[in-house]
Amino acid sequence: MKPHLPELNPFLLRFEEALGHLVRSEVLFIRLIHQDLVTAGGKRIRPRLAFLASRALGGAPFELELALAVELLHSATLLHDDLIDEAELRRGKEAAYRRYGNAVSVLSGDFLLSRLLHVIAKTGSLELVEMFAETARVLSEGEVLQFQVAALEDYSLENYERIITAKTAVLMALATEGAAVLKGVNGAVREALKRFGLLYGQAFQMRDDYLDLMGSPEVLGKPVGGDVREGKATLITLLLMEEAPWVREVLKRRASEPGDLERLRALARESGVAEEVERRIRLRAEAAQQALDPLPDSPYKEALKGLAQAEGERLA
Repeated sequence: MKPHLPELNPFLLRFEEALGHLVRSEVLFIRLIHQDLVTAGGKRIRPRLAFLASRALGGAPFELELALAVELLHSATLLHDDLIDEAELRRGKEAAYRRYGNAVSVLSGDFLLSRLLHVIAKTGSLELVEMFAETARVLSEGEVLQFQVAALEDYSLENYERIITAKTAVLMALATEGAAVLKGVNGAVREALKRFGLLYGQAFQMRDDYLDLMGSPEVLGKPVGGDVREGKATLITLLLMEEAPWVREVLKRRASEPGDLERLRALARESGVAEEVERRIRLRAEAAQQALDPLPDSPYKEALKGLAQAEGERLA
């Protein structure tokens, strides 16, 4: 049973109100993009992580600012990534760059980064500023590494781990470890929150990558197979390469022939690769839950565990 957290909904309401105020602009295109992307909701996983980590420590100062900052950084990367990946949809709607053009999309992402700097400056924590700067560097390198691997066909499980850690997990870890920094907590507890964020973020991205091939377009709200069409090797396609040499060719030609995606999906089911990927996701999620052992027991600790546990069954 999930713990009852009456404070979460009021916090999220305050978060949405503060976020809407932060991204307000007199420029119409910026305002429209932010209505589509930032203020249109979403899972708000990173703000939830920041809040729960803070409350698991008894409440950290500036927990709202931390939640806002991690979501602003995430949203800025989405604007840039959609353009780079030539994505058609974002949260079920046409991607911003397709509606308003490349320049507007990129500069709107930069606008979000400027608001991020404003927010973290409020905390007065130089260490947190340094952590955000380092995370932004790793995020950028992770995106470039993903393109490098696809261009050079340098497919390996090691590179995949590096990519999912850099693209997703470090930002999750920033949300959880950032709460410890603001609370002034160090040692085993701070390390536990950082490790949880990394492991949870890895499990989260592994699940996203699995659903990109094996999920339902209706449930996801977007077409499946985007990673394969971009030449990106994920855990499921890497394991499929071990089953059949033709999988590498499908990835190389970016699933351009009719039936490519269905062949991959069928092979994943018939070979047991789909089941093996599910198993690995569950193991990563379990490791994330165990990482929280040094934290004192609380409903918030259990809620963090619940987020990780949910990755074993998530469908969208």
